[in-house]
Amino acid sequence: MDVPLSAYHAAVDALFARTAGGVKPGLERTEAILEAVGSPHRRLRVFHVAGTNGKGSVCAMLDSILRAKRFPVGRYTSPHLVDFCERILVDGRPIAENEVTTWLRRQDALIERLGATFFEATTALALDHFARAGVDVAVVETGLGGRLDSTNVIPRPLAAVVTSIGLDHTDLLGDTLEQIALEKAGIFKPGAPAVIGERNPAIARLLADTARERGASAVLRVGEAWRVDDVRVVGARTSFLLERDGAVRRFTTPLIGDHQAHNAALAIAALRAAGEPWTPSAAEIDAGLASLHLAGRFQRVGDTIFDVAHNPAGAAVLSRTLRMLAVHRPVVTLLAVLADKDWRGMMRELANTTGRFVLTVAPTAPAGRVWDLDEALEYARGQGYACDAVPDFDIALATAARKAGTRVITGSFHTVGDAMARLQVDPLAG
Repeated sequence: MDVPLSAYHAAVDALFARTAGGVKPGLERTEAILEAVGSPHRRLRVFHVAGTNGKGSVCAMLDSILRAKRFPVGRYTSPHLVDFCERILVDGRPIAENEVTTWLRRQDALIERLGATFFEATTALALDHFARAGVDVAVVETGLGGRLDSTNVIPRPLAAVVTSIGLDHTDLLGDTLEQIALEKAGIFKPGAPAVIGERNPAIARLLADTARERGASAVLRVGEAWRVDDVRVVGARTSFLLERDGAVRRFTTPLIGDHQAHNAALAIAALRAAGEPWTPSAAEIDAGLASLHLAGRFQRVGDTIFDVAHNPAGAAVLSRTLRMLAVHRPVVTLLAVLADKDWRGMMRELANTTGRFVLTVAPTAPAGRVWDLDEALEYARGQGYACDAVPDFDIALATAARKAGTRVITGSFHTVGDAMARLQVDPLAG
């Protein structure tokens, strides 16, 4: 039975209202919801991906290569850009609004009784949807951390992947790289291979040692067993040489930036670590990477670039990629960052390639996390950056376009998603 669109929006709004309770440590609420719907997480085969940056790219690559192997694939990522249904995909197609509404209505009393959070309920919905859809495999991205993340209900993944470690969510995960690494390493499980993409040698060793302590069946570090070389970023693609055991082959991805070469190597390593039938041939890797689409990762639409960088490490990658490409000058960056992020560090990184900032507020940014525009403007001008503060988001978009050769829209998923909605860019369009 079709459910009115208004009912879908009401159900999702009620679900989002559950973010007001903040983050609740522990997996028991997610486990309880899943048990009530038949424990689908115990039947699914899963690639589990954690990390500070690069999770979404690696998940998209895993998904696309597995589909090139003709497996039905579920993918669960967060946050979305424009619509909630983007978080839960089967073979690239979003979950139906009807299904979201019906599932939430059925589980509403249990969710309320447990006091489950937004992410706990959404995780249970995603895993149940994948099981009912009959996927062969699911690719699941952690929301926050790893050890106590709702997705860590997965008993034993086909491979547990940690992409990178950076200083983000320090109020919840710890204020050192080592503390954050240990939280992310919580997804490593006995009997499952651990695949590590972190390039800082000391942090990579810590992750590897932790994986062994937790009983991982194998530990692979991209950069050791798998080497990336001769990365070339040209036009709308990135190509690279991948070497393993003396064998070398060139691969190409439409995701732009040298970091995407390392993300691709990490995805390929995870598939190989999982063994048969998941190991792809070179032709399947080529096909999977060629058909890949991931919104908001240095995504070029005309003279606008959308990028969901939301911390200094992500901003540094964005800035480096802008330097590598011949984009129209001047570059004007529309920037709206959540207040609890290191927006000063982001500005410092982006200033290397930005001719002017247009600072604004993303309309969907949570009320308690909206940054202080006056404070941001004062800081930018104090650093000598050319800068405008335009509180109205629509006027800010127009201002940045009017002054730019290339308009960069960045700072958060909210910023990019709000801009895409207004500029009528479909995040799921290939």
